[in-house]
Amino acid sequence: MKDPLVLVPGLSCNAALYAPQWPALADGRPILVAEHARDDSLGAIARRLLAAAPPRFALCGLSMGGYVAFEVLRQAPERVTRLALLGTSAKPATPETNGPREQMIALVEKGAFDNVTTLLWQRLVAPARLTDERLRLQVRRMADDVGAEGFVRQQKAIMRRPDSRPALAAASGPVLVLVGEEDAITPVAEAREMAGITGARLAVVPACGHLSTLEAPEAVTAQLLRWLG
Repeated sequence: MKDPLVLVPGLSCNAALYAPQWPALADGRPILVAEHARDDSLGAIARRLLAAAPPRFALCGLSMGGYVAFEVLRQAPERVTRLALLGTSAKPATPETNGPREQMIALVEKGAFDNVTTLLWQRLVAPARLTDERLRLQVRRMADDVGAEGFVRQQKAIMRRPDSRPALAAASGPVLVLVGEEDAITPVAEAREMAGITGARLAVVPACGHLSTLEAPEAVTAQLLRWLG
């Protein structure tokens, strides 16, 4: 029996973030997508995940999903058989990183969620993909599904994230760190640092931004299958 797999989407994303990978990953393997928009702390999100997950599982998170994965490692490292971190960072939140998030929350609370999602799009994908209307609509549908209130809860959780490098150092089993070569949110340098901490395999996806699963689906699927073994 293959290890069950828990997938954690990123900010303003849902299960559709992993839709291109799903057929290959689900071959003989149960998959759970974590609920990460109902709580405003990483601790609560991780507790909800652990309550729904099998006793032991492989864990994959993209961006905010990585922050959740680190919290799962802090709470129950013995349950995680292997770890995949896509477009994320183990560094803690800082006043500098939280400033833009506070501004986005303020805009959303004034009813400007549409404006915020439009602004975020500019940084989510590689420059060459900014005119990809199909991809933009995919991303927008996910954001609409999470909604303004879910977005605010997620931002508040992210803004309180601790330094996860100690938790990452304690990770066991195979670890994959994957990043888009043109990721403007969590750049390659962040991925290299995480890979160095764990001795993980580092995969840099060419011509790809932050949303690697949607921008380079075949390359990411291949990397995840190799990680799952």
